[in-house]
Amino acid sequence: MFTIREVRSGSSTIQFREEQVSGLRCKISPERLNRRLDAAYIPPPVPARCPFCRGEVERVTPTFPDGTRISVGESLTFPNLFPFAEWHTVTVVSGAHTVEEFTSRQLEDALRGQVASLEGYDGYASINWNYLPSAGASIAHPHLQGMVDRRPPVLAERYMKGGFQYLLREGRMYWDDLCEGERQGDRFLFGDEICWMAQAVPLGEREVRAVFPVSTLSEFEPYIETFVDGLLSVLRVYRSLGTYAFNMSIFFDRGHFQNGFKAFCSLISRINPNESSTSDSAFMERIHQEPVILTLPEEFGRYFRNG
Repeated sequence: MFTIREVRSGSSTIQFREEQVSGLRCKISPERLNRRLDAAYIPPPVPARCPFCRGEVERVTPTFPDGTRISVGESLTFPNLFPFAEWHTVTVVSGAHTVEEFTSRQLEDALRGQVASLEGYDGYASINWNYLPSAGASIAHPHLQGMVDRRPPVLAERYMKGGFQYLLREGRMYWDDLCEGERQGDRFLFGDEICWMAQAVPLGEREVRAVFPVSTLSEFEPYIETFVDGLLSVLRVYRSLGTYAFNMSIFFDRGHFQNGFKAFCSLISRINPNESSTSDSAFMERIHQEPVILTLPEEFGRYFRNG
């Protein structure tokens, strides 16, 4: 499924990893953990006027063409005022600006609001989350973003193309073989219907993947509760390691095609917000498109199961 090449650089050992089906590459340098750039988490201050707080969100956010917004439990969903997709929606998760710990109900309702806002739009859907400013959230108030485009996101497209070639070559689905293999090793975390694992070739720090037994947005609803239980388990482990900020994306196929693709979630931890604006993304991540990772996926898997 992937290759590892180890090299010595000074007194350090660096791993060069490449995933065969997608062509994704990364470098893993555990020694860089010794820089200890991540600061202790301090909740961002609540601004005098947050557009997503109750009272403001109903007044300043846009509505759908029929003049409504989608309300599910605490969550509220509406079109994105500054879209970067052909169809782009926002779901405010909770009325609270700062959430100490998300509940299952909060996240289930927010995801159902997202699904309702994206259903009926032809294209490749994704549900996404930037949590906290250091993870790219322009508004700290917790919110999800849903997008639909006629062409899949670059990452999903890599797996669609690679997975189809794998199916033609092997006569089996890549995702099935991946989950079967990972269940036997150090990177497997948990899950039966949804397979959760530490990604072997990570896109970001402590990347966790969840592979669904379905491929499209329309099939997602029955798995929301199980998915949220797993997501909260991962977030609790992130927080036990001192990490609060994260990015999450769930990718879906356009329709029911026999192309070897399954919906999957990618979740990465990010550096906590800090006064000096230090980031964990630099030229390697943004320009080279080859992230430098600090934590070995196998070590994170062992920590998750034993910690």
